[in-house]
Amino acid sequence: MTLLASVLAVLFSVSAAYKDPHYVKGHDTMVHLFEWKWNDIAKECESFLGPMGYGGVQVSPIQENVIVSPRPWWERYQPLSYKWITRSGNEEEFKDMVRRCNRAGVRIYVDVVFNHMSANHKDAVGTGGSRADTYKREYPAVPYSIKDFHPKCDITDYHNRTNVRNCELVGLHDLDQSSEYVRGKIVEFLNAAIDAGVAGFRVDAAKHMWPQDLQVIYSRLKNLNTQHGFPSNSRPFIFQEVIDYGGETITKQEYTFAAVTEFRYGREISNSFFGNNLLKWFVNWGEAWALLPSQDALVFIDNHDTQRSDGVLTYRISKLYKMAVALMLAHPYGTPRVMSSYHFNKFDDSPPADSSGNLLSPIIHEDNTCGNGWVCEHRWRQIYNMARFRLAANGTGLNDWWDNGSNQIAFCRGNNGFIAINADHWDLKRTFDSCLPPGTYCDVISGNLENGRCTGKVVKVTEDRKAYVEILTNEEDGVLALHINARAG
Repeated sequence: MTLLASVLAVLFSVSAAYKDPHYVKGHDTMVHLFEWKWNDIAKECESFLGPMGYGGVQVSPIQENVIVSPRPWWERYQPLSYKWITRSGNEEEFKDMVRRCNRAGVRIYVDVVFNHMSANHKDAVGTGGSRADTYKREYPAVPYSIKDFHPKCDITDYHNRTNVRNCELVGLHDLDQSSEYVRGKIVEFLNAAIDAGVAGFRVDAAKHMWPQDLQVIYSRLKNLNTQHGFPSNSRPFIFQEVIDYGGETITKQEYTFAAVTEFRYGREISNSFFGNNLLKWFVNWGEAWALLPSQDALVFIDNHDTQRSDGVLTYRISKLYKMAVALMLAHPYGTPRVMSSYHFNKFDDSPPADSSGNLLSPIIHEDNTCGNGWVCEHRWRQIYNMARFRLAANGTGLNDWWDNGSNQIAFCRGNNGFIAINADHWDLKRTFDSCLPPGTYCDVISGNLENGRCTGKVVKVTEDRKAYVEILTNEEDGVLALHINARAG
């Protein structure tokens, strides 16, 4: 190998580090099981996620948080210590969940909070019984004291890097990640999770930490635990929360030493399905839209924050939402994550819980949907079948794009998959080049392939790969999708 080739190989390995989700073969697509209990996630991995081919789960923060009445969801983002005890369960339950999910072929990614500790709370008590004097910045269960934090100031100017990264986000006490002591505590916390078998981390509020500090912290992390089926020398998958819609000084490009959450992705797709932009323009969807390079981007339609604000589709507008998720899972750009929500009416609403604040388990209905306050979008047929479409299309590019000059589009994924979307106010009736081998295919949006037969629409692909497709405006779904693993004959 030449010197230039050696240098390029090293540069590639460094740039690719932290960007591989390490899915088990035959699995793809991450699900965010927001606020689920560890025991329930373990069961879901074994009974549904693994068998359906889902690749991984982002779980809520595992570290002890301050208890806030009446238990809003955001209390999970106010740490009191690095003990693993929350409303989702304790350390042993977490470790058992990770073991069981890995055995089911489903990887676990932990939402980690180390930009800050809690805000000020009188008589602050944590979910594990720890106490803190938050006004004095004293967290004895870590321990942290005032010297481990940046001097008190509020974030007031998003065009000032130092203000954004060294001051307090909505009053949350801002840790100093340049401190060797603070770095050591954070690395110890993350490495313990790696020892337990997790595949990686979602880093909360990464935008509010200096990139050079994060790079030091990541460099000190262990390789993934081979006892949980990870190849030797595997680095954890790290995707960092960097909210960047443009117009601010801090950009997502500053953090591409690991993966980055691409917030513009869901905003742009939602904007189109809301009728503000034509679907035909998605012919060059990706970097041409000023999105990150595909290998750098963790993509989603909505997340636990954005679904509580305006501008993105959520489960509440279910037909359009399913169409948006279908486009995400059919398109090869980025590493997709599916949101799995609970029903809420107000921004602060707690996840489903009893009168004592204990989280409730989802009830699973005969049709695979959820109850007991949980939405479970990942169990909607139109979504889990598109995750399987993505599996069938893996390793192929996007080809044979078609649009009607407006809001009807179609494209192939190699010779493995075909999708058509109708977001217009008139019917789609057309014969397409499906790119698929001839045969009888089940539309995986309207039904399943069961016992060799389709429970939904049936589409025949002729010897010359042609397929007649109808998507009527009065139908339940505005999408039709076919793939090679859903061929009835």
